Amino acid sequence: MAFNGTWKVERSENYDKFMEVMGVNIMKRKLAAHDNLKIIIQQDGNTFVVKESSTFRTLEITFTLGVEFEYSLADGTELVGAWNIEGDKLVGSFKRKDNGNELKTWREIIGDELVQAYLYEGVEAKRIFKRG
Repeated sequence: MAFNGTWKVERSENYDKFMEVMGVNIMKRKLAAHDNLKIIIQQDGNTFVVKESSTFRTLEITFTLGVEFEYSLADGTELVGAWNIEGDKLVGSFKRKDNGNELKTWREIIGDELVQAYLYEGVEAKRIFKRG
């Protein structure tokens, strides 16, 4: 339940390089750097409802831990995978539908921040959120 709340992106680390490796073109990368992403997370047992709103889109996702679902990134990349809890982390393992490559992501609370990290093709990036 520690993830519950409204979170606004404050800063990113290596996000441009991550998007480049994901195949996002330079114009979309420049725009994404200032997307003003806000996420609202509500957990009820093993079920999560995540509402994302940014400059680009508003989206609501409901998922159950350990159950595969489909998801599209803001750039249109389609994924299939699942989230699980590992210790204090919410860990996602997804495969791209276009090339089968794996995208790992995890969320954890560090101090008063929500850190969302991504790992794709050996490139790691982080987006750091504050409660808002």
